[in-house]
Amino acid sequence: MEQVTRVIVIRHGETAWNRATRIQGHTDIPLSALGVAQAERLAEALADEPLAAIYSSDLSRARQTAEALARAQGVSITLDSGLRERAFGRFEGLSWQEIDQGYPEDAARWRRREPDFPVGGGESLNVFSARCLEAARRASAAHPGQSIALVAHGGVLDCLYRAATRVPLDAPRSWQLGNATINRLLATPDGFTLVGWNDGHHLAGLSVDDIAA
Repeated sequence: MEQVTRVIVIRHGETAWNRATRIQGHTDIPLSALGVAQAERLAEALADEPLAAIYSSDLSRARQTAEALARAQGVSITLDSGLRERAFGRFEGLSWQEIDQGYPEDAARWRRREPDFPVGGGESLNVFSARCLEAARRASAAHPGQSIALVAHGGVLDCLYRAATRVPLDAPRSWQLGNATINRLLATPDGFTLVGWNDGHHLAGLSVDDIAA
């Protein structure tokens, strides 16, 4: 009988570029003050979860989020560049408005979610999805019958949701990818299954105004 791995998937806490709607990709942007607070709330919310391992993208915003969880759990972090956000090439650092104005044809192809289109000269959806799903499968396969956390990025979570619900890469997104929310999957050798998504109850009442004060 195959053993199931319980997988908690987490998008990093907020960054200044998230708030400014700038494309981050592989650009290494740290958490904002609000993002740090979100990571701490997340760690508190998962304090009673028996995590056997924590895997994280090696980019700062994910690693910082994972570190808060690791401190609460007493578990070390395994960094995996396979869990990085999609590479967006020359579009990294630009806002959606700037991309729409400067590269309208590329922006239209991006919004159509063309699977083979390497946005900004970066990764196509097909290449990106294969890369991050392989990292998630590798981590899950190492812990049958246990619970693990994967701390990554919005694009990675999107690919995992699609894999778990059998939604094609080019289909419009109808689900949320909140910063520092809790998302639950089950993993077996046959693939991923969705259990729960975008649980942000632990972030209630937390806002940038509170942090600034």
